[in-house]
Amino acid sequence: MLDSCQNAQERWGGVHKLIDRWLQEREELVKAFHDLRNAKPAFADKSLNGRFCEILVDYVSAWHFEVSEHLVNEAKAFGDDGGLELVKQINPRIDVSTEMALSFNDHCHKGDCNDTERFAEALEKLGSQLRERFELEDCLIEVLHTAHKEESSVQA
Repeated sequence: MLDSCQNAQERWGGVHKLIDRWLQEREELVKAFHDLRNAKPAFADKSLNGRFCEILVDYVSAWHFEVSEHLVNEAKAFGDDGGLELVKQINPRIDVSTEMALSFNDHCHKGDCNDTERFAEALEKLGSQLRERFELEDCLIEVLHTAHKEESSVQA
């Protein structure tokens, strides 16, 4: 998971401060995920669990309220109907992982993460959803931002 995070940073780092900051948050999320997954037992370490949940909620919120919004506005500004259609197709899939992330956070804050087996299973499912989410987010950045950046440099 961390490798794909570093690859995204290499491809889009420096392109836009918003995306840079958000990619830093992704890297922090991946590290916190690995720290939590490797803790024995993971659910018992309240500080790791709380840190992971905080980063997780911040990350998914930043996508929905900042990064995605920026990409959609950029697509609209460039009249990119194909890009906007892609957003309509991909965002519902990203929303699935958002719901799972928020549910995971809610369950942990309620103290429902005290069963080692259930916690490990929930964490692995969340990890799988996050991997897919990262791929989908990267796809949207690639299609929407990179294409518009290239188009604007051609127009200049």
